[in-house]
Amino acid sequence: MSRNLQCKLYLLGVLCSTAILAVLPQVESPCYADSEKLVSPELLEHAKLKTFWENELPIKKGERLERLVILGERIYAFSDHNYMISLNREKGNMIFGSSIAPAGLPIVGLELYGDKLISLIGNEVVEINPESGEKLSAWHPGFNIVCPIARNRSHFYLAGEDGRLQVLRAEDMVTVFKVAPDNESMITSITADESSVIFTTDGGNVISFTPEKPTRLWQFDAAGGVIGPIVRDGSSIFFACKDTNVYRIDVLDSQAVKLVWKCQTNAVLDSAPYITKDTIYQRADDKGLAAINKKSGKILWQLVKGADLLTEASGKAYVITKTRTLVVMDNNKGKLLYSANFAQVSRYATNTIDSKIYIANKNGRITCITPVE
Repeated sequence: MSRNLQCKLYLLGVLCSTAILAVLPQVESPCYADSEKLVSPELLEHAKLKTFWENELPIKKGERLERLVILGERIYAFSDHNYMISLNREKGNMIFGSSIAPAGLPIVGLELYGDKLISLIGNEVVEINPESGEKLSAWHPGFNIVCPIARNRSHFYLAGEDGRLQVLRAEDMVTVFKVAPDNESMITSITADESSVIFTTDGGNVISFTPEKPTRLWQFDAAGGVIGPIVRDGSSIFFACKDTNVYRIDVLDSQAVKLVWKCQTNAVLDSAPYITKDTIYQRADDKGLAAINKKSGKILWQLVKGADLLTEASGKAYVITKTRTLVVMDNNKGKLLYSANFAQVSRYATNTIDSKIYIANKNGRITCITPVE
């Protein structure tokens, strides 16, 4: 066969193939995007939720996403190698990524004060630029700090192993005075603003003093050690204790408080409560998650399989369970409304600011979802 004839036959074959393809029905290429999502759109729709944004964090190979923290309009993601990523909560875009500590060094607490992020890294008080992740300062106090630090405009407040709370001038970190509980118990948390400082102890004390000098304002004594920090809501203070109770005390004036209620959970409590407009949420390893009426202190519901609160919206609590399922609870009726499979979700942040839900997996895929009203 001549080369010229071969070429003619080849071109004829191409034309025939093109003609056949032209008359065949067009089939779209399969889209695999949904299979990469943490939760499929169908499952979200079933739970009356929708995806607001989704992002892939720059988690390096060999690392994993460890935790998520919400502060104001940002969400901070930490890898197990202490790489911190800042995202805009509303849009999901990345603000910065920065290694803020060597792998394995503990990072305790993260707070935004003014234009600085403040944390305890190892045993150093560290200030970080929230726009770049740049470490602005690091200071070692010369003693071991036992709980997250606090500060206000003029002072830092640090608790040491000796059971004393040291008050240092913010401008030069010079100790100006110390305070301590009368029973010499260990301090478990500190909260500070411009009007007062409140610290709690493992002896059950909740003690308030003036920010500028060691003048005690008031003291409340619970039956068990206070777990985690107090949560303020106006003139009310909420906290959990080792005596299995959640407490609400109200500050009457600068020098007096009263017990409003204490809620017996019959559970071993392991963290501070979450506070929303009408409801208190309390975790307990052996009894799951409980919802408590903020005004009366009565338990609305208790979900044994509940692991943690994700958010609250329109009287509904969105709860992640110990078996990686989303459960939506009706707070008014105290019953389960619907659920969705969250099998791919292994990281999350509890959001009491608005109704957005932030979930992720250990590889760094993060998703923001919202209820559909």
